[in-house]
Amino acid sequence: MTAAHDHRSDPRGDTLLTLARVAIVAALGGPPVPPGEPEPWLDAPGACFVTLTQEGQLRGCIGNILPQGSLRDAVLRNAQSAALRDPRFIPLSRAELDRTRIEISLLSAMESIPSDSEAAVLTALRPGVDGLLLTAKGRSAVFIPSVWEQLPDKRDFLDHLRAKGHFPRDRWSPDTRAERFTAQHWEEPPR
Repeated sequence: MTAAHDHRSDPRGDTLLTLARVAIVAALGGPPVPPGEPEPWLDAPGACFVTLTQEGQLRGCIGNILPQGSLRDAVLRNAQSAALRDPRFIPLSRAELDRTRIEISLLSAMESIPSDSEAAVLTALRPGVDGLLLTAKGRSAVFIPSVWEQLPDKRDFLDHLRAKGHFPRDRWSPDTRAERFTAQHWEEPPR
């Protein structure tokens, strides 16, 4: 299973979580996000997901799987989008913010894995470690590594991802491309 990193051993987590919360507060009418001090790791290109939960239930999750600008910009954009623009939920209200827990998943680069068959993908997939991006015929779907917490079986993980992307369940398309990635994960303490 994926686990949250110990903030004491990697202080980047505190920085990322604080940045995400400040971005959401600003989007909900609070003070604007202050300009950050230059930080090489934060100003470098980066991909991340920001997940919001309330009492253990998903409340929003938005991210980018490929770097689109700096990691700082990705965290700001994804935090505000998770709070206000996840199409599965109504926008977060200010009253909800105090009971909302923020999680950040910092993604590694993508790595292609054999995808000529479903069996090849299942063989290459590392439970609890890999996120997975499937692409075929103009469709794509992605699960970040923390999804293993809800779907610990490889077959279930892949089946749910295929359903998410509206891929045919009765056949494996020969043009399917699979890419895996890992993620460092940090979360706020329970609220």
